[in-house]
Amino acid sequence: MSAPSPLHLAAALDGAGWHPAAWREPASRPRELFTARHWADLVAEAEHGLLDFVTFEDALAPQSSRPDGPDGRTDRVHGRLDAVLTAARVAPLTRHIGLVPTVTATHTEPFHLSKAVATLDHVSNGRAGVRIRVTARPDEAAHFGRRTFPAPGTSDPTDSPAAVAEELWEEAADYVEVLRRLWDSWEDDAEIRDAATGRFVDRDKLHHIDFEGRFFRVRGPSITPRPPQGLPPVAVPLDGPASLRTAARSADLVHVPADDADRVRDAVARLRGLRDADGPLHVLGDLAVLLDESAAAAADRRARLDDLDGPPVADGIPVFAGTPAGLADLLLDLRAAGLTGFRLHPAVLGHDLPAVTRGLVPELQSRGAFRTAYGAGTLRGLLGLPRPANRYAAAAARS
Repeated sequence: MSAPSPLHLAAALDGAGWHPAAWREPASRPRELFTARHWADLVAEAEHGLLDFVTFEDALAPQSSRPDGPDGRTDRVHGRLDAVLTAARVAPLTRHIGLVPTVTATHTEPFHLSKAVATLDHVSNGRAGVRIRVTARPDEAAHFGRRTFPAPGTSDPTDSPAAVAEELWEEAADYVEVLRRLWDSWEDDAEIRDAATGRFVDRDKLHHIDFEGRFFRVRGPSITPRPPQGLPPVAVPLDGPASLRTAARSADLVHVPADDADRVRDAVARLRGLRDADGPLHVLGDLAVLLDESAAAAADRRARLDDLDGPPVADGIPVFAGTPAGLADLLLDLRAAGLTGFRLHPAVLGHDLPAVTRGLVPELQSRGAFRTAYGAGTLRGLLGLPRPANRYAAAAARS
């Protein structure tokens, strides 16, 4: 029997950390949360630990403890920098790690995002990805004025949360399809750049995508040349039944709660059962982590953070509080349930991200479960995803 493949590891970067009280911890730098240096330092630390990629969390409204709108609290971090722009700012300061901003498909246009992520892929030399989220929050919709969502507790089955979520994820699937067609709308050799003949581009190698679906009509082509990776990886969270089909059919990476081996095994089976897209699918477990030299110290720190914030955080992400060795045990157990890696959410970035890179990573390396050096220059390469052929060039070759 062959040895299991090494784990893929990512870190979720959000403010001062996953825990809302993280900004009040000594290791945090609350005055620097909206500076480029804060984010550059975090990504440099993640790259020091040889992580596959980082995600930059984002949304279209301030952070809230309520799922349906503002909570009025003033004791939590409120506000974020734009995820795509932050990733582009730190890209030249890094060499290997993937950069995956979170984008809300519900209120943004795929044409705009396609050129933004393509640009990020160019400036990072092939290390861009994108994480798709949807939202039915009325306060986010109110920023745009183009659509409304039912208030919580509606009795109309057509406006039930399940029906709304189903439609939002169907829209997100079309969104991802438009992204990929626009990335392909320039063939790889469309740019001639021949000063002698005065030809910069071969117009025959730029293609109208002519996408017409229920949610979008996009003619194309893009205004940005094809990304270095061809198609930057797309990540989708499995946050309920509504996202299952989109995650299975549209994603390169799927995030699932890493809470229980049986539930993970069931989620992986359902995802792979619906998979009909080309290429491998990575399923990564989401897990918030508090790491200390002893399990008791980690538990005490979690209790202190919860006391500062109020009721324990309940956002669907499981929590591990313990030692790096204990976390390594858990990750390897969950890998047996079908996960290919994990996206870890450091509870306090200033404390728990270094604990991941300097504690967990060496522990996994000692067990032969994680890389000891970067072995590829692109995010697709780090994830073992082949660079896809351009669909339009392939179609022309067949005709």
